[in-house]
Amino acid sequence: MTDRYAVVGNPIAHSKSPLIHALFAAQTGQDMVYEAILAPLDGFAETVERFVADGGRGMNITVPFKEEAFRLATRRSKRAEAAGAANTLAFAGDEIFADNSDGAGLVRDLTCNLGFPIQARRVLLLGAGGAARGAITPLLEENPRALVISNRTADKAQRLAAEFSRTAEIIAGGGFADLAGQRFDLVINATSAGLTDTPLDLPQGLFAPGSLAYDMVYGRQTAFLRQAALDGAAHLADGLGMLLEQAAESFLLWRGVRPETAPLFRELRLP
Repeated sequence: MTDRYAVVGNPIAHSKSPLIHALFAAQTGQDMVYEAILAPLDGFAETVERFVADGGRGMNITVPFKEEAFRLATRRSKRAEAAGAANTLAFAGDEIFADNSDGAGLVRDLTCNLGFPIQARRVLLLGAGGAARGAITPLLEENPRALVISNRTADKAQRLAAEFSRTAEIIAGGGFADLAGQRFDLVINATSAGLTDTPLDLPQGLFAPGSLAYDMVYGRQTAFLRQAALDGAAHLADGLGMLLEQAAESFLLWRGVRPETAPLFRELRLP
């Protein structure tokens, strides 16, 4: 029988994951189908249960269910444990295995696809939810000069920074207003504001010469990227590369083979 996989989120209609995994399956000769499922905000666990009962083998998880997916799991990878959030689930019998490939996908996109090394650079991570959590450990493993976590709700960013500061002394956290007077080489938007095109209340002057503004949302010129361009960011990137790289990591977990991502970039950029 053809194996079933899916991406689950709310909203989900914009997702390119079904196309990506169809192309991965064709590239690697895998017999599988992959669909997008809209889960009710209060019905994620029930959605997973139905999918597994119908023979589903694995899921990708997107906004706003990554932390709930982590809690639902019966076993977790080290990188999911570090993130406290999961973007990938694999089902076998009664086991739900959780992984987090977001951070690995982000770092691979930054360093390999965009040629932007993180080592010795000042990095600002906007957001304190599941997407941000998944990025912290992989970013720290690249040895930045500093990593600052900032969120609209300052105490949430401070708690997250304190949690990870146990293993790294280069993290600080706070609200957007606390960023005034600071400059960064890399600014990553891990908030969901890009999905609603909502501007972030950021102070001006955040971008150092040669800096990169990166939005995890893909497929659109977000309000954050427009702000960054006006504020002096030298380079702009959306999250398409991250999407492809994290998807390849999930595919490897499920199917035992890692597909090539490079051939997909041009096809997915077409209108």
